[in-house]
Amino acid sequence: MQKIQTDILIVGSGLAGLSLSKYLSEINPNLPILLLSKTSIDECNTYYAQGGIAVVHDFLKDSYKQHVEDTLKAGKGLCDEKVVQHVITEAPKRLNELLQWGVELDKNSQGGLDLGLEGGHSQNRIVHHKDKTGYEIETKLIPLIEKLPNVTIKTSFFATDLIIENGHCLGLKGFDEKGEPTIIEAKATVLATGGSGQVFGVTSNPFVSTGDGVAMAIRSNVALQNMKYIQFHPTAMFEPRKSQAFLITEAIRGYGAHILNSNGERFLLEVHKNGELATRDVVSKAISEQMKKENGKNVWLDLRHLPIEDFKNKFPKVFNYCSQQGFDITQDLIPIAPAAHYQCGGIIVDEKGATDKLQLFAIGECSYTGLHGANRLASNSLLEAIVYSHDLADYLTSTVFTTQLKFNENTVLTYKNIHHDEVLQFRNQLQRFMKYESIYGEKQTIIKTYQLVSELLKRFRMKYKKYDSHPFLCETYNLIQTAEIILKESLPVSYKRNKISKKTKL
Repeated sequence: MQKIQTDILIVGSGLAGLSLSKYLSEINPNLPILLLSKTSIDECNTYYAQGGIAVVHDFLKDSYKQHVEDTLKAGKGLCDEKVVQHVITEAPKRLNELLQWGVELDKNSQGGLDLGLEGGHSQNRIVHHKDKTGYEIETKLIPLIEKLPNVTIKTSFFATDLIIENGHCLGLKGFDEKGEPTIIEAKATVLATGGSGQVFGVTSNPFVSTGDGVAMAIRSNVALQNMKYIQFHPTAMFEPRKSQAFLITEAIRGYGAHILNSNGERFLLEVHKNGELATRDVVSKAISEQMKKENGKNVWLDLRHLPIEDFKNKFPKVFNYCSQQGFDITQDLIPIAPAAHYQCGGIIVDEKGATDKLQLFAIGECSYTGLHGANRLASNSLLEAIVYSHDLADYLTSTVFTTQLKFNENTVLTYKNIHHDEVLQFRNQLQRFMKYESIYGEKQTIIKTYQLVSELLKRFRMKYKKYDSHPFLCETYNLIQTAEIILKESLPVSYKRNKISKKTKL
């Protein structure tokens, strides 16, 4: 077993992890930083983010107050207003830093930033790079980080568990790219591991989004909150038997796209005054109910009335994908259905990104800051990632030198070969169970899914005593554990009370 030491350990290479590395290096270019990526450095949710970053930019029409109100309204009363105020008022400064780092954003005819509109926003305030903003951010930041002499990047590293002793996180263990068991000791460990979309049968998330950070937190008794609030994106392209759905950015609805039922009628205006530009939870629920009413598997996105040349320029990724799938957007309706998209809850952190375990931090989608509440306002997530990475960098550089490493030499990790297909059966079963209705459907559906997943978890534990002996095995365990906590939080209060009552009688 090999052992590595560093001052700052960052797990994850999306915007949160990359920007934290950059900020830390700007403050102290001699600070040893180790950045881990589970596969390639660019495989993360940020890379696939289409929409953009919500930033108040036009102060004649817009204001911080309006952005705050929109965020609070979308969050259904569960946002932390102090956090919302801080993130939104910091946004212009963080945006300027992204521009200084070389990120290019679309301009309007006057040469200013082009501001898009998305669901739940009262003003146009989404800065973007066509319909591939995340790709632009990743491809500009990665070369910058690779050139930093104090940052070591390890790709294809799978972290299995945190190492916690006496309430302190001393690092983690896992397997390197050769399958070599590895212990990494760190003065500060930062989880920037992204979301958990792969828990569900259909998701917009890439295959790496398996709830790893959350699952490691569960096993180390790190506090979590609001895991039941999984945001489904309403306009993922419906492709039968395909689990990783292609996302059709919400900005297209801001541009004027319509959602139609099987009769070719717009139905969302009957549900909400903002129609297609209501918040994602409202639109996803309305689509789900419409599909039930029709006993169908999808509804339709209508782009036929939109100016084709301008559309191709603004949304080339969506246009090209539709064309590849045989759709002529000037003639054809696009089949769509909701897909698991964003984890609004996560590891509880304070205003600096600190968890309830000393020397352990979390930023980005795996964290719960209080910004999103029950439902994320569109394009607030990239904003949250960069604001928290900036604030955490300031905090870490002032505290890391006071931290001492006291490590237990008894930590052991052993690699063993597995029967891949046997493990895959557990993963496939889980994803068959986990649908939109599993957490937002009828009470009995939620209870039944919880029981099925709890039983699956028991069978997994009985079959595999050493979940941490192989990356694929551990990743599958992460998925099942994360699913169970999502469902457990989603259970009806009456069911929870009944279970407590039965235990008490026993």
